[in-house]
Amino acid sequence: MKPEVDQILGLSAGQLAGSLAPLLPGTFEMGSASLLGIMMMLSAQEYDRAADIRVAENTDMRTLFKECAPVIDDAVLKTKLQRASQTRDNSLKISMLNSENVELRRVLIALQAHCEDKGLRDVEKQIWVVLKASAERRLLKLA
Repeated sequence: MKPEVDQILGLSAGQLAGSLAPLLPGTFEMGSASLLGIMMMLSAQEYDRAADIRVAENTDMRTLFKECAPVIDDAVLKTKLQRASQTRDNSLKISMLNSENVELRRVLIALQAHCEDKGLRDVEKQIWVVLKASAERRLLKLA
């Protein structure tokens, strides 16, 4: 599609916040239009990087699960980790990547809870590295 969705959103946001919002009669309406413009700018930013973020997160979690499975003594959790580490993203559609991400995060939560209960600090540190990388990737910039 030409122009791309992120370009359309960016141009529309600029028009809404910069040209149309100041013409609105009330402060509330101006604020609402400006907020919509900002949301459109952030949506444009997310559009361009959405698949990349989710694929990277899913890959990080699968790698973590593969590395951590050998030190987990709970048989059920170990099996979940091994199975999750062998899954793959079968589509780059955001809805499919999100669905896989949710399933992997459920396993991650189970792993984190287990590690906290068992005092597995080294694994906890690895989990926090994955979570920090995820948060940094998803950071939205207002510039």
